[in-house]
Amino acid sequence: MVTVSVSDEAIRTSELVAIERQVNHLPVFADYDMDAVKEVAQTVYRLMEEEDGLDTLFAMVRDALPERLWETAYALACDVAAADGKLRQAELRLLEEVRHELIVDRLHAAAIEWGARVRHLTL
Repeated sequence: MVTVSVSDEAIRTSELVAIERQVNHLPVFADYDMDAVKEVAQTVYRLMEEEDGLDTLFAMVRDALPERLWETAYALACDVAAADGKLRQAELRLLEEVRHELIVDRLHAAAIEWGARVRHLTL
């Protein structure tokens, strides 16, 4: 989620709120230490500055999450990308990479992306 937020080099308040809301309310984070969010963010920032940092980050995600949660991770990333109502090219490219790295089926990804889009529509 943090990686998507920083992918376009501008962290928006709506994205941070989406991350906080997800961490505070979703069952997958029930046992998650909120103090770890800052450490995760710092790790992401550091890795995004390295040449092969994204590859390292994806390896860390795959190691940390059981495969059954890879689609969940993709869904959360999509929600952060959609949080401000605009999908920028950098976010779209990163989501494509996440989809590929986490082996999310294209049809499942389309459904996840549609869900994220409609959840973040405004009047």
